[in-house]
Amino acid sequence: MGRIMRILVLFDMPTLTLEDRRAYRRLHKELLNLGFLMEQESFYSKLSLNAGETLTLVRGIEKIGLDRGTVQLLSVTERQYNNMLYLVGGAETDVINSTDRLVIL
Repeated sequence: MGRIMRILVLFDMPTLTLEDRRAYRRLHKELLNLGFLMEQESFYSKLSLNAGETLTLVRGIEKIGLDRGTVQLLSVTERQYNNMLYLVGGAETDVINSTDRLVIL
């Protein structure tokens, strides 16, 4: 049995026109139908148990047929994927909602 891999799909598509947004939604829907999970707005991932399954997924994505935009596919081992670092920004504080700018009339 081969290594368990994680297939990452990253894409950048225009969303300026109605047609562009339809193409974006179609790609999103097809990726979900193929079993991908949305990690972020333009970043999807899926486990692949072997090279044959990976090839099938790649062919499925190729069949979607994009007119515009860029789609990138990357295969990483599950171990590499699990070593991904997540950096999360702190909560925003708005001066308007604090007592720092209290105005007394």
